[in-house]
Amino acid sequence: MQVPSRSSEPNRRAVLGLLAATAAMLTLGVGFTGGRAMAAESVKVGIMAGEDEEIWKVVAAEAAKNGLTVEPVVFSDYVQPNEALVNDEIQANAFQHQPYLDAQIQQHGYKIVPVGYTLVQPIGLYSRKHKDTAEIPEGAAIGIPNDPSNAGRALNLLQAQGLIKLREGAGILATAIDVESNPKNIQIRELDAGIVGRSIDDLDAGVVNTDWALKSGIDPDKERIAQEPLENNPYRNFIAVREDEKDTPWVKTLVAAYQTDAVKDALAKWYKGTTLPAW
Repeated sequence: MQVPSRSSEPNRRAVLGLLAATAAMLTLGVGFTGGRAMAAESVKVGIMAGEDEEIWKVVAAEAAKNGLTVEPVVFSDYVQPNEALVNDEIQANAFQHQPYLDAQIQQHGYKIVPVGYTLVQPIGLYSRKHKDTAEIPEGAAIGIPNDPSNAGRALNLLQAQGLIKLREGAGILATAIDVESNPKNIQIRELDAGIVGRSIDDLDAGVVNTDWALKSGIDPDKERIAQEPLENNPYRNFIAVREDEKDTPWVKTLVAAYQTDAVKDALAKWYKGTTLPAW
């Protein structure tokens, strides 16, 4: 047996010390790849208040099967979730479609990217005074959302129903000034997205996002008189993350947890057919 020399003893102690320190770092969830990567087994996801809270209970249960803890963080408007994401208050959000994100990026310079589709909610035209668009009278007041992406979406729906005509090239971000022809002299009232549905009794009709329609007590089966088409619909919602985190392992796990049969069933149960899987 070889007896170690005095000079080799410090080296042996140094190696043992390094191994012990490494074990401690791993136990604390730090690791050589950085604390954030190792701590990503738990993520906060920004969602909207309402039925979506029930959907994300199912997503969280699915994610837990693969070791990912999902903590939904509930918001009441469309502005806060992206702000919270870029400020690192949450790690992902799931509430928006591409035209909305594009408008937010143009306005704020956010470095946010979509990583997986979730649902699609066809925007609808609702009325408690008229049974179909043909009944809408001269000078009718129609409410639309006032944010850039949903305003364009609403105006394109009105155009598809023959109520107005937009200038050529107005596209999905059309505004009220892009209305080229208005044969019935319709009064287009731009309101906050959450207010249009609640104002339905004071309007001839209103273009309302599905989630806000449900929150406003509107019955889609009885009071929806028109709906945008599903084919080639650019308004599919998605999970979004900061650009620098799009390739982290937990992102793939989160998306897979949403895109399941269990979530499809939850969408059908809670949205009663007004919201469809987008993947």
